[in-house]
Amino acid sequence: MPKKKRLPAGRVALILFLCQMISALEVPLDPKLLEDLVQPPTITQQSPKDYIIDPRENIVIQCEAKGKPPPSFSWTRNGTHFDIDKDPLVTMKPGSGTLTINIMSEGKAETYEGVYQCTARNERGAAISNNIVVRPSRSPLWTKEKLEPITLRNGQSLVLPCRPPLGLPPPIIFWMDNSFQRLPQSERVSQGLNGDLYFSNVLPEDTREDYICYARFNHTQTIQQKQPISVKVISAKPNRERPPTFLTPEGNTSNKEELRGNVLSLECIAEGLPTPVIYWIKEDGTLPTNRTFYRNFKKTLQIIQVSEADSGNYQCIAKNALGAIHHTISVTVKAAPYWILAPQNLVLSPGEDGSLICRANGNPKPRISWLSNGVPIEIAPDDPSRKIDGDTIIFSNVQERSSAVYQCNASNEYGYLLANAFVNVLAEPPRILTSANTLYQVIANRPALLDCAFFGSPLPTIEWFKGAKGSALRDDIYVLHENGTLEIPVAQKDSTGTYTCVARNKLGMAKNEVHLEIKDPTRIIKQPEYAVVQRGSTVSFECKVKHDHTLTLTITWLKDNGELPSDGRFTVDKDHLEVADVRDSDGGAYTCVANTTLDMVSASAVLSVVAPTPTPAPIYDVPNPPFDLELTDQLDKSVQLSWTPGDDNNRPITKFIIEYEDAMHEAGLWHHQTEVSGMQTTAQLKLSPYVNYSFRVMAVNSLGRSLPSEPSEQYLTKAAEPDTNPTAVEGLGSEPDNLVITWKPLNGFESNGPGLQYKVSWRQKDGDDEWASVVVANVSKYIVSGTPTFVPYLVKVQALNDVGFAPEPAVVMGHSGEDLPMVAPGNVRVNVVNSTLAEVHWDPVPLKSIRGHLQGYRIYYWKAQEGSLKRNRRHIEKKILTFQGSKTHGMLPGLEPFSHYALNVRVVNGKGEGPASPDRVFNTPEGVPSAPSSLKIINPTLDSLTLEWDPPSRPNGILTEYTLKYQPINSTHELGPLVDLKIPANKTRWTLKNLNFSTRYKFYFYAQTAAGSGSQITEEAVTTVDEAGILPPDVGAGKAMASRQVDIATQGWFIGLMCAVALLILILLIVCFIRRNKGGKYPVKEKEDAHADPEIQPMKEDDGTFGEYSDAEDHKPLKKGSRTPSDRTVKKEDSDDSLVDYGEGVNGQFNEDGSFIGQYSGKKEKEPAEGNESSEAPSPVNAMNSFV
Repeated sequence: MPKKKRLPAGRVALILFLCQMISALEVPLDPKLLEDLVQPPTITQQSPKDYIIDPRENIVIQCEAKGKPPPSFSWTRNGTHFDIDKDPLVTMKPGSGTLTINIMSEGKAETYEGVYQCTARNERGAAISNNIVVRPSRSPLWTKEKLEPITLRNGQSLVLPCRPPLGLPPPIIFWMDNSFQRLPQSERVSQGLNGDLYFSNVLPEDTREDYICYARFNHTQTIQQKQPISVKVISAKPNRERPPTFLTPEGNTSNKEELRGNVLSLECIAEGLPTPVIYWIKEDGTLPTNRTFYRNFKKTLQIIQVSEADSGNYQCIAKNALGAIHHTISVTVKAAPYWILAPQNLVLSPGEDGSLICRANGNPKPRISWLSNGVPIEIAPDDPSRKIDGDTIIFSNVQERSSAVYQCNASNEYGYLLANAFVNVLAEPPRILTSANTLYQVIANRPALLDCAFFGSPLPTIEWFKGAKGSALRDDIYVLHENGTLEIPVAQKDSTGTYTCVARNKLGMAKNEVHLEIKDPTRIIKQPEYAVVQRGSTVSFECKVKHDHTLTLTITWLKDNGELPSDGRFTVDKDHLEVADVRDSDGGAYTCVANTTLDMVSASAVLSVVAPTPTPAPIYDVPNPPFDLELTDQLDKSVQLSWTPGDDNNRPITKFIIEYEDAMHEAGLWHHQTEVSGMQTTAQLKLSPYVNYSFRVMAVNSLGRSLPSEPSEQYLTKAAEPDTNPTAVEGLGSEPDNLVITWKPLNGFESNGPGLQYKVSWRQKDGDDEWASVVVANVSKYIVSGTPTFVPYLVKVQALNDVGFAPEPAVVMGHSGEDLPMVAPGNVRVNVVNSTLAEVHWDPVPLKSIRGHLQGYRIYYWKAQEGSLKRNRRHIEKKILTFQGSKTHGMLPGLEPFSHYALNVRVVNGKGEGPASPDRVFNTPEGVPSAPSSLKIINPTLDSLTLEWDPPSRPNGILTEYTLKYQPINSTHELGPLVDLKIPANKTRWTLKNLNFSTRYKFYFYAQTAAGSGSQITEEAVTTVDEAGILPPDVGAGKAMASRQVDIATQGWFIGLMCAVALLILILLIVCFIRRNKGGKYPVKEKEDAHADPEIQPMKEDDGTFGEYSDAEDHKPLKKGSRTPSDRTVKKEDSDDSLVDYGEGVNGQFNEDGSFIGQYSGKKEKEPAEGNESSEAPSPVNAMNSFV
């Protein structure tokens, strides 16, 4: 079985190819596909070849066919056209070829007796049915005859003839009396295959006047009877005893011919006194055990499913006390034709090749003939693409006109076979018939089957993909079936996903997606426990189940594998079953069954109901030990042990346990011998040779087992040769020149006698013909020295003692010792996959050079400095990867990018490593760098910040530049516009100028190589205001503000500005209030109407209110509330309700936090802070927000 591997995780597409034989293509019976797909006719149903009809009912001759376009039907009768339109009694079923002949109203069945054949035809060809021989059943009467009474003496033989009339089909014969009671049959009286009644010898009780033979014709359900036969047996002195003679068959030999597959029935009936007994044998052979049956008191031998191998001479022997006689029946098995390979429908595309094969066998050999569309191929229209070669028709470069239905006829004197097979030339692009987006749900660690039913001509190839994108891969974890189904033998959680099936041929492509979900298995984590409760009490069983939360769980409780009694005493609550007022009938096995739509688990516990403890309660205990042990009938290998049971202590004894001690080999150690029913007080014990037995007995009831009885007397059995040989025989070398043979020795009990020894034998598997051997004792190991290195040996170990040898032991194959491999792997190649992964290939080492069991290959690899590979190897840390088995490639993960590596490969056997291959060096490409080691912001001023950093600890390549991104953060923690800045790679310090004063900034900083951008590091810092012009101390990373930041709320210019803003807002509010009282319409009024009360509307980003600032390390896009133009003005389209609409000419800088506009705007987006306020100091702007 191929080794299976798990695919690496990730979005990797899997492509699996499926190859199918063109000859296997069938047109699917998909209704949608058949609507526009032409197909030659195919016979789907027809009457049997030998069609016996009931003459009292209408005749129905079946003929059904499919095809596209639907076929038309015609019939022949006795080889000529049957015109059903001219016969008013014959009708054809619409859309079918089935005929109905109405003979119940008029007409006779005999009129329509004959050979019928149906033809189904459309534009693509014609299919024909078998020759259907229609015959009416017949049940003729017995010819009248006068039967004379039969009188004979006691002991004579007698044959009562039946000779039923010939019917169709033949009747079933049986003998009865006038009361319709079957006549009893025995070894003395029996019915033959021909229906006659045979008496080996008659008795007076055989006298009667109503021996009647009946013939039952099943087809017409009629019974005919013969005239009664009178038999009188004279009760005189019986004839003298005589040896057997045969009543049937006559003579010493006879012949029998039977057809293959039928039942062979051979019969011998003999007369004699006393009654003979019949035996059967096959000369020069044995009777087939599974197919041979004896009937009629062994007078009839039947062999079912007879074949040519059953031909031969069969002998029946009749024997009684006075002698024996035999008869030989020569059986010849002939065979009507039977298929070896029937022709199959063939769908080809224009220009393709194919063949129809018709292969049959029989005895005699059948003759093969071909027809095309029902016409013998010799006179059928010529087709240049067709060539006939005996039982094969070969097609080359077929065209659409090559479509036809071919018939193969295989016939001999015993019958014929007829098969239709069409050749349909189609040019069809692929079609996938499986429903799109089918969801498959499978329990983990079970097989998953994903369907992809398809059709196309030429036959499409099937590819499977996993996921949306990726490169083509193949892997042994998947199994592809010829019908397109993808099988995952052991589905795992990482098998979940979308799978795409793609069908392609030269005319096009089709694909279909299906989805696979892997579910956790259902498990019972707490099973119900065995319980013993008293009658009338309450018992509870618990069954806790863990299942996949996406599946629906159903827990069902069963009692003795059936439904719980419909009784209110049984209560089921989630995972508990409670039984109240327990009765004796409640005892039994209770099973918890946990079902989901995908799986089922169950667990059971037994409830035992005992009687309640009376007052005072009797003593219930384990039984007292048995006594009076006695050994009788002492034989070599058996002895009878008897005993007297002790008191059962009010609990019936259910069984007795018998143990034995081997005082010779294991004194003081007792072993289990057997168990017997609690009703027995004796046991016949089987014994082993050369054992000094003592026995003891323990009694068991429902509460446990008793103490052991006193031991019986000792009984020493005779010695014998060993019955078994040592087990666990192995042959393994410990050194290159030896073979160590080990085994598990027999214990003393298994030795069967004194003088236990072992005969150790060995020989080379492919060398010596003679076994070398040695006899050893008291050891379990023998070392053979001077052997060649790692050569296969045959080993066996046989036990023997003073009496003789054990049976011939089994032969085990081993190997002499291994030595280190001599040759290093060659042609080592390295393929660098990416900056951290490389693939290594090597040529395998010849098996002879391995000199041991191949364990695998080992790769040593290390990071090296160029030019100093040999000089520094002693101080280099090497890494090792081992690949099991005979793999010739492996992956080296976890490499460092932009590094110089070296490696070598060694083969490993059970002894150790072989020599190393020459070192191979390779370089890994550049990768993305790690984050800069540190980032500090120093020297904050009114409008500048200085950044210092350390380069990445792992550049993983040559740094090309640094990228710095930063954005301001306003007082409401919203992020402002993002600025992107490129810095040369040789810099470790950068000053940002023209920043806003008293503003917090967030910085994102990362390095780049040619492979891309590395991880980023983030920091925050604040510009400051210092009236004295003295720079504050350095602001550390992540500090909120400068240590000497000046509160702008105390600045005179700022107070004046805020007062002007407040006054202007107050004026606007008054104007709005007046206009509102006048009922005027303006945009703010419309907003109020739409939003009811803006004061209580929720604050949302889309409403122009403040967003929230996130300090996550990741770079995130700006929120909607921060969409501010670079000139820091508000554009008209950003707000339908700004003061600009009122003609005041005021731009977006009217207020600093957007609070006023936010009160009246449903669309205005939040503007970022201007950068002129502290993030922590109290501000008049905040106070103004409260005022408004």
